[in-house]
Amino acid sequence: MFNPNKYKNDFLQKQFWSQVFKCSWEEYILDEAWKRCTGKEKLKDLNIDLFDMNTSRHSYSISNAVYAIAHVLHEMYCLQTAKKKAARVELHDIHAWQLNSLLRKVHFNNTAGEEVSFDRNGDLNAGYDILNWAILPNNTPLPTQVGYLEAQISTSEVIVISEEAIVWNTRFNQTPTSVCSESCHPGFRRIVPLGKLSCCFDCVQCREGSVSSQKDMDYCEECPQEQYPNDQQDKCIPKVILFLSYEEPLGIVLTTSAGFLSLITVIVLGIFIEHRNTPIVKANNQDLTFLLLFSLLLCFLCSLIFLAKPRKMTCLLRQISFGIVFTVAVSSLLAKTITVVLAFLARNPGSRVRKWIGKRLAMTLVIFFSLIQVGICAVWLGTSPPFPNLEKTSEHGKINLVCNEGSVAMFYSVLGYMGFLSMVSFTVAFLARKLPDAFNETKFITFSMLVFCCVWLSFVPAYWSNRGKSMVTVEIFSILASSTALLGLVFFPKCYIIVLRPQRNSKVSLLQNASAQAKHL
Repeated sequence: MFNPNKYKNDFLQKQFWSQVFKCSWEEYILDEAWKRCTGKEKLKDLNIDLFDMNTSRHSYSISNAVYAIAHVLHEMYCLQTAKKKAARVELHDIHAWQLNSLLRKVHFNNTAGEEVSFDRNGDLNAGYDILNWAILPNNTPLPTQVGYLEAQISTSEVIVISEEAIVWNTRFNQTPTSVCSESCHPGFRRIVPLGKLSCCFDCVQCREGSVSSQKDMDYCEECPQEQYPNDQQDKCIPKVILFLSYEEPLGIVLTTSAGFLSLITVIVLGIFIEHRNTPIVKANNQDLTFLLLFSLLLCFLCSLIFLAKPRKMTCLLRQISFGIVFTVAVSSLLAKTITVVLAFLARNPGSRVRKWIGKRLAMTLVIFFSLIQVGICAVWLGTSPPFPNLEKTSEHGKINLVCNEGSVAMFYSVLGYMGFLSMVSFTVAFLARKLPDAFNETKFITFSMLVFCCVWLSFVPAYWSNRGKSMVTVEIFSILASSTALLGLVFFPKCYIIVLRPQRNSKVSLLQNASAQAKHL
């Protein structure tokens, strides 16, 4: 029943009429060869592939549009009525541009029970049917729905296609492809050569350290630090984590050494406790002797912490326990040396130094020197504490699990302070090595401090020139070597006298030795 002549000023209707009926209007000519439009053409005479009167696809969209406008007009009518206090509002008072803002907010269910709404751009939130057009033997086109595109408001769009329902032309012996290149397999990524369309691409191998797990990936993903790509570069696999442990041969050797030296220390401590009332044990402050032996025992045992798997707690305990325990040991030696010097000075008549001699002074010095190291360690823990960290290695598929020092400056501060105490102890012991005393052990302290300083001076370059297990091995060796030097050079001479030369472990013998030294001076 429709006739465009009734709407002479509607340009869009005549444009549509010309295109579907291949005719021209006097004021709108698309092709000179086309006949003139009369306006009496019938839509039912059109081919089914252009305008099917038996389907509701077009009428469905028109129905939604009409109802959307109706809902918006109703909303506008309610707003205008509320503003004018229930006065009658005519539709001709509403302008078309006033509907735009309300049209985006409209939301209703149509007669088919489907939701109708618009997005923020004013587009309809609706899906699309995917049709497969097949040409029948009588040249009649037949559309068949083979899928749909469902618009998801909150997420991305979803496309559903039933490949079994698709009817391909007989000249296709397989499903046609929409690209001019073969799919890129996992382990490769797509790149579009300059000047070509995006459907024509080349496949490039993922660069080292990255993978692509699906076909036709546009980019490759980097593997996490603790993983590495397999040979096909289509997935990441865990790396072998390396750290110095108790089970491996080197760990067994170091553990056995630490255990053996700890046992020796316990034996020496037992000897000194059993002969604690003898003159040679009482000489040079036996309390400092027991404290030194106990701290050396802890030094040997703290090396075992370095063989544990690096974790947050073990990384915190490693350097802190090592620094504090060694500081106590060196402070004890320094206090012993100072005690010998003060004892010699106190022999002079009228000397004021005599009042400073005593166990309280020695223990005060040890506590004072140790508290400074404790303060340095506290600052280290409070600012930038050590933590477990993964380090790359030159070996493919392997990674080192180590303890990162956190603050290199604080690590050197702990070592530096310990080195400062050892140098002061070495200097004082060297100057007092020939002083007469009942048993002057400063000469042995001098040698022990010399070895101690040499070990830790060589430790620094060796430590930073290694990585992973080698770095930990260097530190454990330095701990065991320096502790062994202190134990052997300071205590073995006394143990030799106590066990093998007990006749020399008497007050008379020690006094004769001291007199001989005094005459020599």
